[in-house]
Amino acid sequence: MEPVPITAGLDGSAESLAAAHWAAAEAARRGLPLSLLHAWILHVPEPADVPPERDRDYWAKRIVHAAHAEVRARFPALEVTEDIVGDEPVAALLTAAEASVMVVLGSRGLDRLESFFLGDVGLHVAGRAERPVVLVRKGMGSRVPPAADGGGVVLGLGLRRPAHDLLDFAFDAAAARGAPLRVLHGRPLPVQAYAPWGVDPEVAQEITEHAELEIGQALRPWRERHPDVTVVDAVSLESPAKAVVRAAEGADLLVVGRRRHRPALVPRLSAVAQACVHHAPCPVAVVPHD
Repeated sequence: MEPVPITAGLDGSAESLAAAHWAAAEAARRGLPLSLLHAWILHVPEPADVPPERDRDYWAKRIVHAAHAEVRARFPALEVTEDIVGDEPVAALLTAAEASVMVVLGSRGLDRLESFFLGDVGLHVAGRAERPVVLVRKGMGSRVPPAADGGGVVLGLGLRRPAHDLLDFAFDAAAARGAPLRVLHGRPLPVQAYAPWGVDPEVAQEITEHAELEIGQALRPWRERHPDVTVVDAVSLESPAKAVVRAAEGADLLVVGRRRHRPALVPRLSAVAQACVHHAPCPVAVVPHD
């Protein structure tokens, strides 16, 4: 059986090139092939001897070839394939995700009003793909593995429901890097924790200890499966979005989850995932799970 690739989506921007570099580094860490994909709705296969001025795929091919050349220069042993797909970007990437370990896309800007890969494509794919989607901004894709000297992997973990796929991804990412995994659970204080003079320390301590117990129970099976991964868990009694984004400072990768099945009128990405995608200072992996 052929190994499943990591797919990087390209649009010719500096952000998508950063995504290609990040995807190549991740593929090298994991011993996987890399697929470079560009969606060009007017794609029509032409004979090999068509001159450039008559080749409707000339610029599409140039985008993919240029990324391939840069990746090959840094990772000469990496298996890389090029793919130009005659489809809309979202549809092409969702299809590619089904046959990939993960999809890596470039993202633009920290503000939720600014666009991502080909406009809203990154958000649409991250909210619908059946595989993890990693969003990488310009300047985030140049680090060569191993990254053992970096900030490791940060996992934002909710505790309302099991999240096996999310934990699998986070532990695998840390193991591939030989880096620590920092697990953070954010939990706002309830109204009863506040007194006229401020936060009641006894109530806060009780909430923290209960959450720490829940984290320990949730992580135990994965700690046993990955004894070589150093795990540091913490509870932050504040907005989960703020806590996770702040914890990602200096990290190599931030991992957050997305429920596959959410009510029809509810956004596909939670408030925490949205905040991380738009504001985290490192690449963000959005992992679908049940």
